[in-house]
Amino acid sequence: MSRIEARFSELSANNKKALIPFITAGDPSIEQTLMLMHELVKAGADCIELGVPFSDPMADGPVIQRASERALAGGTTTDDVFDLVKQFRQDDDTTPVILMGYLNPIEVMGYQLFADRAEQAGVDGVLVVDLPPEESHEFNQVFSQNHIDQIFLVSPTTHGERLIRICEVASGFLYYVSLKGVTGSNQLDIDAVSGKLEEIRQHTNIPLGVGFGIKDAKTAAEVAAICDAVIIGSALVERIAEYSDNSEQLKIEVSAFIHAIRNALDK
Repeated sequence: MSRIEARFSELSANNKKALIPFITAGDPSIEQTLMLMHELVKAGADCIELGVPFSDPMADGPVIQRASERALAGGTTTDDVFDLVKQFRQDDDTTPVILMGYLNPIEVMGYQLFADRAEQAGVDGVLVVDLPPEESHEFNQVFSQNHIDQIFLVSPTTHGERLIRICEVASGFLYYVSLKGVTGSNQLDIDAVSGKLEEIRQHTNIPLGVGFGIKDAKTAAEVAAICDAVIIGSALVERIAEYSDNSEQLKIEVSAFIHAIRNALDK
């Protein structure tokens, strides 16, 4: 059983929902990212989605785009991301880590080498935003052999055969993009999200996570009532940017934010 499957099974047995925060590796620095990963777990995170910095993050809004820019300006590389996960695993061998990013760096390194490096570092899943399910056969084969889950996105406009195909190839959990547009968008419609999740559940039994547009504890609790995992990205990355110059305050603010959301999910 993978770490992701084990974590969702444990949460389900305890009637709890997963909290999955997103941060960008290398923002504000690799050292601070490692500190933040551990603080997120202490504050109640169940999995960590770790962004691999990329120069053209087209699915991301301005907040996460700037995080990638800061990480790249600081010299963060894909090798650094693997080393970061490996360091995290020295003290935490149970929290699932999912790499979120784009296909170009993976193709540059090569599927097999990237999968080997990811498995050796202790990565549990990969979410490649710009990999269409119709073109994912070779990718899925390689990463499955390395025991790494392939997390796929489903959007409000995903229907029919495409939805069925995604459900067939996805593992770990499905990431439902609750809004049309990029990360950090507004105006979340809970009823619309609920209806779409019901449609998705007709084609898969794997956990469903919801992200995009979740900015606070109240919204997180509303979303948690209809899904298996709540994914927090831009609202967290905004706080990291605001307090990046003060490591101690950064730790306090991030911990308090995630702890408040954890409490809301557990009520």
